[in-house]
Amino acid sequence: MKHFEYARVASYEEASAILTTTDESRVIAGGTDLLGALKDDILAEYPRQLVDIKRIPEASGISVKDDKLRIGAATTLKDVAESSAVLKYAPILAEAAKTVATPLIRNVGTLGGNICQDVRCWFYRYPHEVGGRLHCARKGGDTCYALQGDNRYHSIFGGMKAHATPCTKKCPAGTDIPAYMEQLRKGNIAGAAAIIMQVNPIPMITSRVCAHFCQDECNRLCNDESVAISNVERSVGDYILEHCDDFYKVPETSTGKSVAIVGSGPSGLAAAFFLRQAGNDVTVYDSKQEAGGMLMYAIPAYRLPKEIVRKLTRALAGMGIKFVCGTQVGKDVEAAKLEKDFDSVYYATGAWKRRVIGLSGEELTTFGLDFLIEVNQWMKGKVGTEVLVTGGGNVAMDVAITAKRLGAKKVTLACVEPRDLMPASKEEVARAEEEGILVMPSWGLSKVVEKDGAVKGMELKRCVSVYDEKGRFSPQYDEGEKIVVNADSIMMAVGQLVDLSFLDEKYKMQLNQRGLIDVSEDSQMTSRPGIFAGGDATIGPATVVQAVAHGHNAARGMNRFLNVPEHVCNGMKKSGETFLTFDPAAAVKKDAARLKELPAAEHNIEREDAFSLTPEQTLEEAGRCLNCGCYAVDPSDTAPTLVALGAIIVTNKREIPASEFFCEKLKADERLQPGEIVTRIDIPIVEGAVMHYDKFRLRDSVDFAIVSVSSLFSAKGGKMQGAKIVLGGVAPIPIHAKEAEGFLIGKEINEENAERAAEIALQGAFPMSCNEYKLVEAKVAIKRAILRVA
Repeated sequence: MKHFEYARVASYEEASAILTTTDESRVIAGGTDLLGALKDDILAEYPRQLVDIKRIPEASGISVKDDKLRIGAATTLKDVAESSAVLKYAPILAEAAKTVATPLIRNVGTLGGNICQDVRCWFYRYPHEVGGRLHCARKGGDTCYALQGDNRYHSIFGGMKAHATPCTKKCPAGTDIPAYMEQLRKGNIAGAAAIIMQVNPIPMITSRVCAHFCQDECNRLCNDESVAISNVERSVGDYILEHCDDFYKVPETSTGKSVAIVGSGPSGLAAAFFLRQAGNDVTVYDSKQEAGGMLMYAIPAYRLPKEIVRKLTRALAGMGIKFVCGTQVGKDVEAAKLEKDFDSVYYATGAWKRRVIGLSGEELTTFGLDFLIEVNQWMKGKVGTEVLVTGGGNVAMDVAITAKRLGAKKVTLACVEPRDLMPASKEEVARAEEEGILVMPSWGLSKVVEKDGAVKGMELKRCVSVYDEKGRFSPQYDEGEKIVVNADSIMMAVGQLVDLSFLDEKYKMQLNQRGLIDVSEDSQMTSRPGIFAGGDATIGPATVVQAVAHGHNAARGMNRFLNVPEHVCNGMKKSGETFLTFDPAAAVKKDAARLKELPAAEHNIEREDAFSLTPEQTLEEAGRCLNCGCYAVDPSDTAPTLVALGAIIVTNKREIPASEFFCEKLKADERLQPGEIVTRIDIPIVEGAVMHYDKFRLRDSVDFAIVSVSSLFSAKGGKMQGAKIVLGGVAPIPIHAKEAEGFLIGKEINEENAERAAEIALQGAFPMSCNEYKLVEAKVAIKRAILRVA
């Protein structure tokens, strides 16, 4: 084992003080679980100190007081199994304790340790020094290996979320992707939409234009293709737009607060939605004639049809959001006036300004963004025969493809980045090459080749590196390797700048080192109280979903500033479902769903290239999501019995019902606060009940339960009067079969009713690929427990 400090304490107060003040401390009593975990180095964080509570006088012992059986947390399992008081008042607990491991373990292991022990999943227990690659979800890793590996001893009721999944963490908006996939599998598309709308009110747009970093982190990539999250999101987004009255509702109450938003791009629209949802009066200003910002003017219609943007802005207007277009802040209305007229202001002005790089002949080139905005003018034949586009991002791809579709015979795209570092998405690069565009990675700009003021081409020089040792953009070139690309039109798409001309000597904000508006990360507030900013104005050109995330963050910050509670719409609350589920049959499908595209010959700049998935395809693709979490089972023999007995877990700070302690969190000790220690277990004395603990395992000793049933029954005249059934070994937490209990009350104790009760107890189960036998064993165990009462 690694080195750790050891403290033997004489009181729970002393132990609690150490745990509260010393990071990475763990309690040790019997140590039968913890010491093995330390030896194999399986814990995500190795403890720096162990606090031994065995010598605390009141830590162990069994007594009867106030109609309760009281058992100290440090009481050994041997003592629990052999105690006359336990055998008299809670024999089920004695039976459970006697089945734990071996006599040697029971002589040392404690009741408190048994209920707080770690899982026995072999993936979790795989030693770090043997293979750190098995860093499973429960240890802070990305996946549960049982989902696609050996799962014969794992849950048949689903998993539980250990932490945010990799796909969710990679999404700038924080979309709970597995959660909405699960709702789709259940046929609840409205529920899926509601989950997305919690953080992203424009999924019909982000699904079409965003890079979808989430797909790069999908755990399926270890074996096949990632879930086509963007395509599924697109279907849900289309549904939202078709049912916009259900998702863009006028708030029921008004806060009396008014806010202004400058810029109607994705960040401004997202902020407007969340601010209006909370009941604020929202006015959005934009310099263009139509709302939508870059979504309307810069992204080609073949990727994002303009009518989709218009439908979205109409839906937002239907919420009561006011759009004031054709109005430029700093020219048509002063920033100071907005600050005076509104309770709070959010600046989401985007990046529309041309970046000048100081290239010889640069004045002869065209700004790529202007080309996209004024594309209708270019349709009149101005595009040229040979076009060179410079830049490696999605805007550059849009410019190149649009130029090709407008009639350019040859389009070349050059960028400093190597192919694997190009900012554009892989899909957009592939689309460009399919259109016949020549992509030239690792080439930088040297000078424009011109004759008599007319563009003839561009001299390029080889780029040998893009970033310095600190990861900063600092391209280095080989001046000895140069080529000339012929072109009669050069489109510059090497980035845009933020226009902050609305700031002047009279109206200032603090800027950061990059010359952008400096904001607080947790609220988007600027140096001016009540004035907020986000999107490109604060971080430079970024993705649409990053802008959405800024808009949401700003809305939360503005609501806090205005003392407005954040609003949660009906249907947007957490479902309260305990377990994660997935579709084992659909999950084996290796290939992701792809959008049906128009034939290349029919591509143009006005019609969308691809069609959304059908409802059947959407459901099938959602079925490929593994709903990553922890699918290990709770290993404790005593925890299910304590739930059945209605026990109370007593700590040094409070009392927690066993049903809450064991059945609400993935790890029982997650219920404990800093410095909180389980000190005692109190069990109400139950008279006249037939109680037993039945355990199915491969060996009579050592093994943990593959299936266990803790049951308490009372009967009269051959009919069931009272029933408690709690299953262990079948889920990450004990399963309290309340519906089966309710079914049994008043029923005759016979084969038919026992069979039906067993079916009810397991009706929510869905076995994984290797553990269907657990269903059979659980049904048999429940049935036998019921019939034993007769």
